[in-house]
Amino acid sequence: MTQRNARSPGYLTNLGATGQYVGSWAMNYEDCFHGHLEALHLEGRYRVFADLKRRCGAYPAAHQFTGAGTRDVTVWCSNDYLGMSQHPAVRAAMHEAIETVGAGSGGTRNISGTTHYHVELEAELADLHGKEAALLFTSAYIANDATLSTLQRLIPGLVIFSDEKNHASMIQGIRHGGGEKHIFRHNDVEHLEEKLKKYPRGTPKIIVFESVYSMDGHIAPIEAIANLAAKYNALTYLDEVHAVGLYGPRGGGIAERDNVMHRIDIINGTLAKGFGVMGGYIAASKACCDAIRSYAPGFIFTTSLAPAIVAGALASIRHLKTSNFERERMLERVQTLKTQIVDAGLPVMENPSHIVPVIVGDPVHCKAVTDTLLEHYGIYVQPINYPTVPRGTERMRLTPSPVHTDAQMAALITALQELWARCPVANGQYVRLAAE
Repeated sequence: MTQRNARSPGYLTNLGATGQYVGSWAMNYEDCFHGHLEALHLEGRYRVFADLKRRCGAYPAAHQFTGAGTRDVTVWCSNDYLGMSQHPAVRAAMHEAIETVGAGSGGTRNISGTTHYHVELEAELADLHGKEAALLFTSAYIANDATLSTLQRLIPGLVIFSDEKNHASMIQGIRHGGGEKHIFRHNDVEHLEEKLKKYPRGTPKIIVFESVYSMDGHIAPIEAIANLAAKYNALTYLDEVHAVGLYGPRGGGIAERDNVMHRIDIINGTLAKGFGVMGGYIAASKACCDAIRSYAPGFIFTTSLAPAIVAGALASIRHLKTSNFERERMLERVQTLKTQIVDAGLPVMENPSHIVPVIVGDPVHCKAVTDTLLEHYGIYVQPINYPTVPRGTERMRLTPSPVHTDAQMAALITALQELWARCPVANGQYVRLAAE
């Protein structure tokens, strides 16, 4: 006779009284899935994706689809930082590409051939970052994963020094490479040097970090890190995902703004945030890009971006190279919102970037607050919980764009004030909302 052992997970069946498998046994796969999902619900970490249809020409307005129908909402957490996804030049370029070459690129670039749009875009990106070459990927996540893992295979004995707050894509690439790694405290150049100096100058090294850390808005000391790289003969790998398009006189990112692009060996960026379309890339030396192109499975075996997407990204980059209006307007909107949040007595995390984190500090409560904002105020903000941020630092992450209006800001501030009056989380006292 078989039975379920009390000590065993509910999704294991056919365990005897001693805990040993009796005869054949089977995994209850559905119970396994449900068990893991239930754990996320209990922790307040289960992610719900809002069903939205953005309104072209009216960003940040969108339609939300619910069981009861549709309603108008205002989006306050999109990474479409400059609203370039709806820029007339971007849309026109995408329409033209579809009419010229069709919808798809035929699969991988090595099999179908490289669409000329890809060649143009890679040249444009190389120019943007002052590098010899660039290489397109389907996303910046894939670019990070593929590049960092492949570098470890190409450079024998490569030691990686990684900032402790690096993005999951960088962590994944480092893990996939399987090489030696060391983690230094966030933006702490002294701690980084302590680790670097333990290795001979001849040991291959690479320092991996981000320019803008998206969850708290911190900006890395790029020049100081570049100085250490020169001192200890290390490569530098900079993720500018949350900075390209937004900073610098041509949108090249923080490294361009701070005049240190020439001191960075490999720059990772995205086409999906500041540039408003889709895709990712690296910019580096010709030899480096060619080696990654030739050896990285994450490049060789991924479908190339559709021509319309590439054409849209190309138009966006070319526009932002010559237009500062979007960047200046975004920064003005950011500063205005930060000032209003502080004046309202709400707990905003200070930082020098375009990110506006409002601290809640409890995962269940954070989701309840964002659910209430959406359901009762028509304001969409995504809760940011563990593992994206450390436990106890759960937050809402606001991203004002050039097209967020004063009226929309006033509505947001009013809603937040009303919620905080009901649940004064800043004082560590939680008056539970109905949504909880």
